[in-house]
Amino acid sequence: MRALHRSLLDPPRLTRGHRPPFAQLLADLLLGVIAALGLAPFGVWGATIAALAILLWRLGRASRGAAFWHALAAGFGWFGLSMSWIVEPFLVEPEIYGWMAPFALILMAVGGALFWAVPVWMASRITNGWRNRMVAAAAALLLSDWLRGWIFTGLPWSLTGHIWADTPVAQLAASGGAIGLSLITISMALLPGLLWRRMTPVVLGVLPGILASILLLGMGWAAGLARLSAPLPPDHDIVLRIVQPDAEQHLKWDPEWSAVFFRRLMDLSSEPGRRDLVIWPETAVNFLLDDAPDLLPRMTASAGAPLALGIQRRDGMRFYNSLALLSRDGGIQTVYDKFHLVPFGEYMPWGDALARIGITAFAAQSGNGYSAGAGPRVLSLPGLPGFQPLICYEAIFPQHLRGLDERPQWILQITNDGWFGTFSGPYQHLAQARLRAIESGLPLIRAANTGISAVIDAHGQLRQTLALGKTGKIDAQLPGAMAPTLWLRLGPWPVVLIALLALGLAFAAPRPVQRGTDRRG
Repeated sequence: MRALHRSLLDPPRLTRGHRPPFAQLLADLLLGVIAALGLAPFGVWGATIAALAILLWRLGRASRGAAFWHALAAGFGWFGLSMSWIVEPFLVEPEIYGWMAPFALILMAVGGALFWAVPVWMASRITNGWRNRMVAAAAALLLSDWLRGWIFTGLPWSLTGHIWADTPVAQLAASGGAIGLSLITISMALLPGLLWRRMTPVVLGVLPGILASILLLGMGWAAGLARLSAPLPPDHDIVLRIVQPDAEQHLKWDPEWSAVFFRRLMDLSSEPGRRDLVIWPETAVNFLLDDAPDLLPRMTASAGAPLALGIQRRDGMRFYNSLALLSRDGGIQTVYDKFHLVPFGEYMPWGDALARIGITAFAAQSGNGYSAGAGPRVLSLPGLPGFQPLICYEAIFPQHLRGLDERPQWILQITNDGWFGTFSGPYQHLAQARLRAIESGLPLIRAANTGISAVIDAHGQLRQTLALGKTGKIDAQLPGAMAPTLWLRLGPWPVVLIALLALGLAFAAPRPVQRGTDRRG
């Protein structure tokens, strides 16, 4: 314990060798775990700033070879805690998949940690001087957050900017997106070390940087409060009914239980009250759209309104995870197919070949896996403003909100967060949905199978929710849409350019003059 304490508080000694001692790597891992406490469901964003500040200090003082290992250990702690929900899908049918759960967590944590370690190592190779290496490491972490949304189909989960989702600072996503929030996080963590002066006691040396971080926080907080104080457009005169059947994932496809859940959907949909559209969650029923021509009129008759529901469908030998829009008489108005599928969950890379030896995507209930739909689009029904549908996983990708042929007036996310357990996954998924509303300036309506269903306005504020594990419905007016945001027009590119500029300046900066026996740069 004494070695761990010394490793945390004496980062300037991290200079020799390529692979640091175990105690130092353990300290880095602990910093990653502490940093992850800023994410949902904890929300201790101050812990993230403090832990990342120490980590950047250590990375700046580390040798080039050691920087990789320090970032790898810290990333393992960050992703190990923040994405611990990854074991939950394997525990739905533990007798079949349970043995995979620890491997999934380890592989996910290592994979995420490499997204930290490799850019940090590359940045350390091209810079000299500990301050320059700190700046380069900070830029590398910021670029890592951005790249994770694209590489290998993308997984922009647990970004450092997500810590602000439940604070006024989140409103700045309207200008810079979630990656802009990461810029704020990493800048605040960088300033104490960057502005450090050799003074005794040490706290006096970091005080200027701490004050600068507090100033940056205050500015972001004030800007967020100012945006929240601006009035939103009036609500539409349209009432949406969101139905949450609480169909537990391990029972969802059981023939007897699926009948119980279907009756819940029907009963909740038919309860008295005005509704202009009824919304059921992702894969709400256990039958294919193509196999239920007689059931569809019964479903809409029970709803007493047009119905939007998540349902699987077949087209020849292809199967799709879809959202179907049914008219009041049960006719199929239009169908949207999920296009950004979960690797290994909804489809298998090289799936046709692997299916021959019995390896299939375990989340798909029909066929060997789902096929991808055509891409983002806007749907409409008579009497309803056009909306953009997102099915579950698609809502974590902000880029899907941009480049549409027409602007929707709201976003509809149907999801089945029963796969994510009840600890962190559903709360993190909801937090990201709130950021999509802020980024786009559009209200987001969320129908979740087991929760958390929600009505989210264009400021990302929760107007109504149905908690995890609750059976019920929400009747709510559709909130109004704001004007297109700056982020919709510019996307992440200003933040990416800032990160590249910081990296370039760190590279171009002259090597500091070494004095005496201090060879730390």
